[in-house]
Amino acid sequence: MPLFCRHNRLTANCPICSRELEAELRAKAPPRTRTPSTRSASGAGPRRPRGGGRTTGVVTRRLQRAADDGYRNPLVPGLRATADAERLAAALLAAARRLEPPGPAPEVAAEPDLEEATWLAFLHAIGAEERLSWGSGEAPASHARTAEAYRAWSRRAGAQAAGIAGEPAWTPQRRFSRAFERLTISGFTRAPRFEYLVTLGAAGRYDIEAGELHLAAGEDATTDAAKRLLVSGDKLLLERRARELAEACAVPVAALDRGLAVWGTPGEPVDLADEIPAPVAAALGLR
Repeated sequence: MPLFCRHNRLTANCPICSRELEAELRAKAPPRTRTPSTRSASGAGPRRPRGGGRTTGVVTRRLQRAADDGYRNPLVPGLRATADAERLAAALLAAARRLEPPGPAPEVAAEPDLEEATWLAFLHAIGAEERLSWGSGEAPASHARTAEAYRAWSRRAGAQAAGIAGEPAWTPQRRFSRAFERLTISGFTRAPRFEYLVTLGAAGRYDIEAGELHLAAGEDATTDAAKRLLVSGDKLLLERRARELAEACAVPVAALDRGLAVWGTPGEPVDLADEIPAPVAAALGLR
């Protein structure tokens, strides 16, 4: 079931599409067969255990959100509460700081050999605990298929650096986009691919910078959060709104990748004690 309907609303909240969906589900539902129920001595029927057993049908996941206090902001049309805006501000601040040199993986910046450093960024991005050297030709057992596909990609390009650097005349944003496209390999989904390139750029190993989020369908926390926050299911519109948000907050577009994912993940901690920078506070109307 699509998250957003043809009226560009959350399907569950759209008065038209929610009624149509309910009617469609009722029409498809099999007829119920009455079975005698066993009642207890008190006359109450048997209770269904909470959280136990599996249920069938359509399940809608709902995030815990702060109560609507009248907060409205055209930059983030999905927000309805000041507390949620404060959580977003804190998540963006932490994400932007994470991209400051030497970046999310300091060992990538410290490694003198570029090919080894590039490989370390890949291992960091896929979450591999084994730190096998690039020169060994081996792949971590926990991510063998993806690592082997990555090594094959490098061989086709001539080297890791050649596959990422591309043409000298490319802008940092174009270099990021082209490398992101070229790295469409088995198991290397949007999130780790984005993290890999961001890590290399933050470490100063390549002149590379994200100009967009490269949002993709599927189980991706950043994409899901962007849809809820920016209220659209259209990729081009989401990318434009994301760039406008990043520009207004004076943070790199890449900071939205982790910032949105943290904001949209229930239970993910954020530090609300830090002072929010003036551009972020002004953009989100927190001053």
